[in-house]
Amino acid sequence: MKDRLRERERERERERERERERGERERERERERERERQTERERERERERESERVSEKQRSRKREREERERGEREREEREREREREKERERERERERERERGEREREREREIEEREREREEREEREREKERERERERERERQRDQERGGKRGSERARESPRLSPHQSHGCSRGVAVVQL
Repeated sequence: MKDRLRERERERERERERERERGERERERERERERERQTERERERERERESERVSEKQRSRKREREERERGEREREEREREREREKERERERERERERERGEREREREREIEEREREREEREEREREKERERERERERERQRDQERGGKRGSERARESPRLSPHQSHGCSRGVAVVQL
């Protein structure tokens, strides 16, 4: 009887021991699972960090590319603006050249006009002088026609009188009869 009791007691003790071992193994497995979860979380964080590093590199490269492209566009725009300014300056120079040419042609026209006026004035003066000469000639002919004697008497009386004075002009100015 006592043996059976002791045997049952030992059996219960062995059962409790097995129970403790099962519990210990279960806790160990739980700790192992926790370590794995921790490791997985760590790997996930590392993947996120790596992804962030990659994204940051991509963003950085994109920023650099955009900066380069913007710089290139600005440089091209400045170059185009310089070219436009040069063209505007060339156009201003052409305009100044046209104006200089126009002023020069205007001066030439004025000189030609003054020269033509001067020639016309001189021609009118020559024509007047020819007309005066013709009038003097007509006066001489009239004097001769009035009678050679009277003309010769007058000439003897006033041998030094000019043709103007001989027909009554006291100051030597011809009287033009129209």
